[in-house]
Amino acid sequence: MDKYYLTKNRLEELKAELEDLKTKKRIEVAEKIKRAKEFGDLSENAEYSEAKDEQMKIEMSIAELEDVIKKAVIIKKGGSTKSVQVGSTVTVKKGGQIVKYTIVGSSETKPEEGKISNESPLGKAFIGAQVGNIKEVITPQGKIAYRVMKIE
Repeated sequence: MDKYYLTKNRLEELKAELEDLKTKKRIEVAEKIKRAKEFGDLSENAEYSEAKDEQMKIEMSIAELEDVIKKAVIIKKGGSTKSVQVGSTVTVKKGGQIVKYTIVGSSETKPEEGKISNESPLGKAFIGAQVGNIKEVITPQGKIAYRVMKIE
């Protein structure tokens, strides 16, 4: 069973999105289908086809969101500072540069803000690391070594 690591806020956002899809969006698409049926022959009815496609997309989104919510694991802040885990902020030294990353679930990644997925090559390398460890990661630029300086 897959786990989806989420912050409490992100889980609440997904629940709200699911509720919107199940209520408002389902009703809207049902109305579109009803109106399209009134145009007659369904085999040549573009509006009907489009509405059915939209309905299928909504139902797929609902199923995906329900799966994510069911398998959600809330990221706890202030966990162990002995080793890197999902939710940790890790300060690393890469060459002469100091960089901070926060390990998050895949649905919350924002690399430009230093939020990297636990499923990314860098995130996977950091999980379980302790202060002082050196982790080597193969990137498009080649192998890069990261020394773990601090875990928060």
